[in-house]
Amino acid sequence: MDDRFPELVGCGTALVTPFRADGSLDEDRFVRLVDRQIDAGAGFLVPGGTTGEGATLSTEEKLRIVSLTVERAGGRVPVVAGCGGNDTSGVAALARELRKVGPDALLVVAPYYNKPTPRGLLEHYGEVAAAGGLPVVVYNVPGRTGVNVGPATLAGLREIPNIFAVKEASGDIAQIGRACAEAPGWFTVLAGDDQTALPAMALGGRGVISVAGNVIPGPMAELCDRTLANDFEAARRLHRKWLPLMEVNFCESNPGPVKFAMAAMGLLEPRYRLPMTPIAEENRARVLGVLRSVGLVDEKAR
Repeated sequence: MDDRFPELVGCGTALVTPFRADGSLDEDRFVRLVDRQIDAGAGFLVPGGTTGEGATLSTEEKLRIVSLTVERAGGRVPVVAGCGGNDTSGVAALARELRKVGPDALLVVAPYYNKPTPRGLLEHYGEVAAAGGLPVVVYNVPGRTGVNVGPATLAGLREIPNIFAVKEASGDIAQIGRACAEAPGWFTVLAGDDQTALPAMALGGRGVISVAGNVIPGPMAELCDRTLANDFEAARRLHRKWLPLMEVNFCESNPGPVKFAMAAMGLLEPRYRLPMTPIAEENRARVLGVLRSVGLVDEKAR
């Protein structure tokens, strides 16, 4: 690894953001969740991303949850701050502010709604990387953004100083495999979906930015460790066991199901920022069914 960049290896949990009944940040619960992650072996932490409802957090709130994560982590694990949007100047300004609170890197989603061309993506990331002055993880999630950061574009992005990694959430194993095959030794490929963590690492990826890690940080860390150690028999057992949870977390838009699961486990209150809403009753039943089947809640959980 290049010592200019943080080492992002294993399970990096995309942290949820807990809210109080009045809609404000529940900082006490958030700090407890950070501790739970580190104690369970998370390799790095990602506050303020999609799972953290970053799109509906104010700038002040984003800075606050990143600051809390950095302070609580205390250098024990890297912190990658969610920093995305579809207005380049606004994202660059946020990157400058985030740098002040001390994350190790920025997770920058491809601009959504605008559907930029490859040239637009290159110029967007170039401005944001220069403004923040921090290492940048490119976040490719075409299902949310409407634009795919394909292999040719990613190759161009690797030429931009500070860009050192990609979170690949395209769901396209062939594309993920090509990203791994073409990556220089200093460039990190991370799976962007729990279901693709094992195959992505088998192809050369270094880990996953995980939603399921909010619920099962220890097992997700072990899944990554086993895979990276080439213990594929054990990794496949873990993948099979936890696959129903990985899948049910997306029975509705993330983070609806995972927040409901965490609430059922007593980890937080199931509160969201509009336009996110509580998940439908039939999906509550589905999530609870999975949680019961793997022993995370008892039959009395509602």
